[in-house]
Amino acid sequence: MVAEGELLWTPSAEFVQRSNLVRYMGWLRRERGLEFADYHALWQWSVHDTEGFWRSIWEFFDVQSDTPLQRVLDSKAMPGTRWFEGTRVNYAEHLLRHQSQSPDQVVFHHISETRPLAGMTWRELGRQVRIVATQLRAMGVAPGDRVVSYMPNVPETAVAMMATTAIGAVWSSAAPEFGVKTVTERFSQIAPKLLFAADGYRFGGRDFRREAEVRKIVGELPSLERVVWLPYLDPEGQPPELPGVLSWGRLLEHPDVPAGDFRYARVEYDHPLWVVFSSGTTGLPKAIVHSHVGVLLEHLKVMHFHLDLKPGSAMFFYSTTGWMMWNMVIASLLTGSAAVLYDGNPAYPTPDFLWKLAANTGTTSFGASPTFVQMMEKAGLHPGDTHDLSRLEAVVLGGAPSTPETFGWFYRCVKRDLWVTSQSGGTELCSGFVGAAPTLPVHAGEIQTRCLGMDVHAWSDGGQERIDDVGELVVTTPFPSMPIHFWNDAGGRRYRESYFETFPGVWRHGDFIKINRRGGCYIYGRSDSTLNRYGVRIGTAEIYRAVEQVAEVADSLIVCCELPGGNFFMPLFVRLKPGNGLDDALRVKINARLREDCSPRHVPDRIYAVEAVPYTLTGKKMEVPVRKILMGWPLEKAASRDSMMNPEAIDFFVRFAQESIDYQWRPAHA
Repeated sequence: MVAEGELLWTPSAEFVQRSNLVRYMGWLRRERGLEFADYHALWQWSVHDTEGFWRSIWEFFDVQSDTPLQRVLDSKAMPGTRWFEGTRVNYAEHLLRHQSQSPDQVVFHHISETRPLAGMTWRELGRQVRIVATQLRAMGVAPGDRVVSYMPNVPETAVAMMATTAIGAVWSSAAPEFGVKTVTERFSQIAPKLLFAADGYRFGGRDFRREAEVRKIVGELPSLERVVWLPYLDPEGQPPELPGVLSWGRLLEHPDVPAGDFRYARVEYDHPLWVVFSSGTTGLPKAIVHSHVGVLLEHLKVMHFHLDLKPGSAMFFYSTTGWMMWNMVIASLLTGSAAVLYDGNPAYPTPDFLWKLAANTGTTSFGASPTFVQMMEKAGLHPGDTHDLSRLEAVVLGGAPSTPETFGWFYRCVKRDLWVTSQSGGTELCSGFVGAAPTLPVHAGEIQTRCLGMDVHAWSDGGQERIDDVGELVVTTPFPSMPIHFWNDAGGRRYRESYFETFPGVWRHGDFIKINRRGGCYIYGRSDSTLNRYGVRIGTAEIYRAVEQVAEVADSLIVCCELPGGNFFMPLFVRLKPGNGLDDALRVKINARLREDCSPRHVPDRIYAVEAVPYTLTGKKMEVPVRKILMGWPLEKAASRDSMMNPEAIDFFVRFAQESIDYQWRPAHA
């Protein structure tokens, strides 16, 4: 049993000295006369001297602009801060800056369930991006036009993204497993001009054709003028009869455009880079717009200093193209690192498939969700004993809170000398608020630190700072990758309501966080799915950690419903391992574990057995939609089936809300 906060790893002196962070601190000392005793002192400076810190990022990484940097930000007022006014940059240009230095080095290791492992060099990537960008221009795609994608995690999608942003058009992506409604709810908001679409995808050995879905999507998007068709499942297949359709192969039938002759569209500070969307499990997804310059500065910082990527690295994170982590994987190119792309089931055809991939590609930074670790434990895997992971240096956990046991599994089953890190951020910033630092030790279940330039704090409901106690995650100083706006959000009303309504002028993210006295961070789930027991707020991660240590329990979900009269009902739903049934003895055992590991307030009002816990496509438990259903929301307003990993799992909770007699019921929403 690994205890929370237990010291698991300390970086060697050699690991620290060769880190990008130490190189940057040396530059600050030489060029700015700034000396910092440790990471915490550096962080304090980065959030107190906002202009000085972000100016140093601009200069340290030699950001290319048509005009020189004169002012970093116009004010610290949120929302509405203007960053790097007067500069003109291009995000894709910086992604491809390393192509001339190592043209024949592999930049993409890629594999899928339909394609064998292969590599794409910097030279080939640059060639394809320039050709596709030139073809897009010839088709009339201009700066500011929206280009959208319904493609799997393959190099063609990355090329399409870079080509789109290279010419100043605005990118947006949906994963091919999304249903028609989910896609059209997103894309209809931004009126795209061109769609990149694949004929389908393969997952777990099963083909999922998408021609019919693409036809429906095209029919729902009257703004579309062209469709670029990728024959992915059937490489010899012909494009369907769609308006303005062109095959990917035909798109590339164009003479190479020499790198020196290609013109990137360097755009102004507030020019949109891409539109990313909130998870979409409830309501119409928020169309979140980021700028070229804001994302560029943030990604340069996080990829170099918090993930410590560099030329010779290889980054993998299991993701689909509908999650912001896909954008982050592509951002690894900013460091000269290679990226590892995989499309398919992470445990197919064998449970250790991703570890084979890591060994075969020389992955140095391996990323997945805590759910993946549960799969590995269930399969009894010890990858460190069976695969050559000698190049593996770091593990990046994201997508859900990580328990001490998750950390412990990597040190027990992968390797002892390993930088195991957890991150937390969001689609809203396309990065992390809290994350890793290569100069700090690793403690079980603990996110190492607050990221540079992220003025993150834990606040009480009254806005008081909390240390060693759970509070709302707030950010009190602006950061460059804040959304510049939401698409079609007149006057910024929805933007302000989403993040600035609770604490005016302060970003409230909607997560519960605890920051301890050494600066380590713990995320306890979404604050709007928080459990309220007689005025005491409890993060759901605390419940799961205790309950899922019970031998008979495979998975769990807990919510807290407000009832008429100021009462609460907190049911716990458990998925049991095969061969077990939920009887009084097991209920007593679960409650005793919660009472012992947590507190009496953590004990649920009732425990129910379910066949499955509902998850989003990005692997998050659907606490908020379940809570809304139990509070009387109709399913269509509480959750989108297209955004679920296992849509059938939600049906139990719909029936439960209708039939349960365990608590007085009065629907809160019609």
